Amino acid sequence: MSDDLTAQSAVQLAAKIRSGSLSARTVIDAHIDVLKKNRSLNAVAKPRFDAARAEADEADRLIASSAPDADLPPLLGVPMTIKELIAVEGMPNSGGFPHRRSVRSRSDAPAVSRLREAGVIIVAITNAAGPVYWIETNNPLYGRVNNPYDPRRTAGGSSGGDGAAVSIGGAAAALGSDLGGSLRVPAFFNGVFAHLPSVGLVPNTGHFPMTAGGVRKSLYLGPLARHAEDLFPILQTISGPHDSDPHSSPVELRDPSTVSLKGLPVFLSTASSVTKPRAAVEEARQRAADALESAGARVEELPLPELRWAMGYALAAIAGEMDFAATVEEVLGTAAPRKRQLRYLPRNVALTVASAPVAVLRLAEAAPARAVRTRAMRRLVSAAQRASDQITAAVGEGILLHPPFPRLAPRHYTTYGQPWLLANTAAFNFLGLPATQVPMGLNADNLPTGVQIVAAPGNDHVAIRAALELERAAGGWTPPPGADS
Repeated sequence: MSDDLTAQSAVQLAAKIRSGSLSARTVIDAHIDVLKKNRSLNAVAKPRFDAARAEADEADRLIASSAPDADLPPLLGVPMTIKELIAVEGMPNSGGFPHRRSVRSRSDAPAVSRLREAGVIIVAITNAAGPVYWIETNNPLYGRVNNPYDPRRTAGGSSGGDGAAVSIGGAAAALGSDLGGSLRVPAFFNGVFAHLPSVGLVPNTGHFPMTAGGVRKSLYLGPLARHAEDLFPILQTISGPHDSDPHSSPVELRDPSTVSLKGLPVFLSTASSVTKPRAAVEEARQRAADALESAGARVEELPLPELRWAMGYALAAIAGEMDFAATVEEVLGTAAPRKRQLRYLPRNVALTVASAPVAVLRLAEAAPARAVRTRAMRRLVSAAQRASDQITAAVGEGILLHPPFPRLAPRHYTTYGQPWLLANTAAFNFLGLPATQVPMGLNADNLPTGVQIVAAPGNDHVAIRAALELERAAGGWTPPPGADS
């Protein structure tokens, strides 16, 4: 796939399309062909193939009729996928709930609208986890997403369809969402890049389900891509405040090219994981540290026991701040009979115990408000803020290298009932720190390895700059051996 159109970056494709050396239609057709050949992965929830081809033809007409020095949209003709949980006009937005199977979005989410204005062509809406939002992308409407490196393994969740589609070359990049690792875990398992933005940088309006209260700040929309050079242009495109999102703000997004690696502080977190990472995960992190040190960075260890409380912080924030009754009503729909609602829960008891949000939300709805806003929970929320401040101060203008997950892509159904597995990613959602997921090649079993780069709030550009260097040093994305190109 190395010389194929579906192996190139979005930046490369956009430049060739604007120059006329490639037609947008040729690029779109190539990516659609890959998605069709890899149907067994089940990455696509709803295709837009005909619409995408028509939009590509329109892009080619625009280029043909424009002057050589015309100011064309920067991502004109670039194929992307969008997670089913994010609104795309006329497309499904069910969240995996059967009673929403016929729901179609009336308008684009602000982030999607900005991508379209930049010239992006949406080739498909991708499969996402729901109504059990977990590491495994599997729902009653679209089924299960398989990992392109080993179909017996999970592609991650909840943006699993995006991770698989980008990895195989079905899209140059994707727009997903992340509340506890839903961007970074699929990126890790599928060997691609992803970025969790700083708080307020990207409006999350148009996402379903929508978190309520202060927890909305911990739901992020962000890019997945095969190549690190695509992260900043896409992030720049979708960033900026929007009136519909009360937590979006004019956060300054600086250019990664302004960051020097000479003397950059790079910290290896220690005493920070609930579950000890496997050897392959630690080895990838050490290779990343060695590569950055070779580029001139200053590497040292940093004990961060605060991160071991990450799941406690998250649960306390959710329990103490969300308007449960409103959330249940929105998710389940007041018109849905109770017996039908119960059918939406997985039949497997282990899945229900693990993380079924319907069961959790209904239980919380019946609980008195005072029971979910206890002094202990308030203490945990306060502790989370202190931990965020401490980590931010310790990292400063540098970065933190942290394991994204305790092990490489697990077999299907082997992670349910273990919420602590998400601690390595969920911590940074609730602490408000931007993070970039970086692939670090394949292990002996041809499974992707990787590392998570964390920075202080507003320092997205520092994490992305380090990702660019690691891609140069380690090779970045490696095509799945079994994917049909």
